[in-house]
Amino acid sequence: MSSVCYGLENRVFVITGGSRGIGLEIAQLLLDQKAKVVICGRKQDGLEAAKTKLSGGGGLLTVQAHIAKEADVENLFNKAIEYFGKIDGLINNVGMNVITSVVDADYSLWQKIIDSNLNATFLCSKKAGQIMRGQKKGKIVSISSIAARRSAPAMGIYGIAKAGIEMMTKVLSQELAPFNIQVNSVAPGMVRTKFSEPFWSNKEVHDQIVRTIPLGRIAEPADVAHPVMFLCSDASGFITGQTIMVDGGASAI
Repeated sequence: MSSVCYGLENRVFVITGGSRGIGLEIAQLLLDQKAKVVICGRKQDGLEAAKTKLSGGGGLLTVQAHIAKEADVENLFNKAIEYFGKIDGLINNVGMNVITSVVDADYSLWQKIIDSNLNATFLCSKKAGQIMRGQKKGKIVSISSIAARRSAPAMGIYGIAKAGIEMMTKVLSQELAPFNIQVNSVAPGMVRTKFSEPFWSNKEVHDQIVRTIPLGRIAEPADVAHPVMFLCSDASGFITGQTIMVDGGASAI
């Protein structure tokens, strides 16, 4: 359990892609803070596995959803409201990539990566923003990536989508500021998750990446989850439209 108190008790957060990796870490930290958590995922077996890992009792709801589909997003938020009665925050965490160059990618692959990363973030942020606007309060935090600002081999389409998320963060922050809604994002570098395992599990590639990080290591999921907690808390009430780089200093070079 985290020893840091973020003051999130009884607040309700929807986490997309909350069944593994960074999303699972965020879900557990929120439950440790006695918040209520809704996680979604495309596969029911993944959600069931997450349930066994997460300790939170009645504070956890899982919903199967493909968040690039508007009907699934509508159902996700309807179930969250029905179960918990409100939504205080949204964490847009879903991300996927297929290793390819942009010029060699089929349009269908481009569409899949853009749908999963950018369009899904739009659909969830739109729905959450409408709900929070009525409440005149809320937090939206999206997971971006260092790839949004620094092009990398085989990460091109993913980086383009994440760059779009960072601009969406700025636009939504302006649109929703009059309603006391803060919209921010967190941009990690390499994180030790299943998503990035093809990179960090290769010692040569891992060591090459670490040489570009002043703090001398890749991130762990908790390194990303704690800044998300801060942005979900009242302590960030005067911060909006920003992206926090969580990259061990790599972007400062």
